[in-house]
Amino acid sequence: MKTIESKLPSPEESALAKLSSQELSGFIETNAATQSLSITDSDGVSHPVQMPVSALRFLVDVLTALGDGNTVKLVPIHAELTTQEGGDLLNISRPTFVKLLDDGLIPFTLAGNRRKVKYADIQSYKEKLETNRLATLEKLSALDQDLGLGY
Repeated sequence: MKTIESKLPSPEESALAKLSSQELSGFIETNAATQSLSITDSDGVSHPVQMPVSALRFLVDVLTALGDGNTVKLVPIHAELTTQEGGDLLNISRPTFVKLLDDGLIPFTLAGNRRKVKYADIQSYKEKLETNRLATLEKLSALDQDLGLGY
């Protein structure tokens, strides 16, 4: 996977991204598959562009994240990541991530002596974690209600 240097957006870039996100989201055709946009070049000439609505929604999400002052990294779903990149996605250390792999919780392949992990497998593991957390929270909430400890 090609690594792109990450840098946080400047306050000016964040403000512009937030404004752009709000303006663009107001024009998205929710029931259409594609939408026509117009881009003006440096000479003032307008060029029509057809885009999938899903790509416009993605662009709004990217602009929103930039508007919040975050860096955005695009990872193809079929990409194979290193253990460091996988740990970064789960917000855990590389050694902790390697332990998850060694315990069989996330599938991986070996390329020489290096582990490679599919982005989709990491996302699947992340979704399982979230499902388990929500189920546990639901049980705790029910227990609070049964014991009269709720609000």
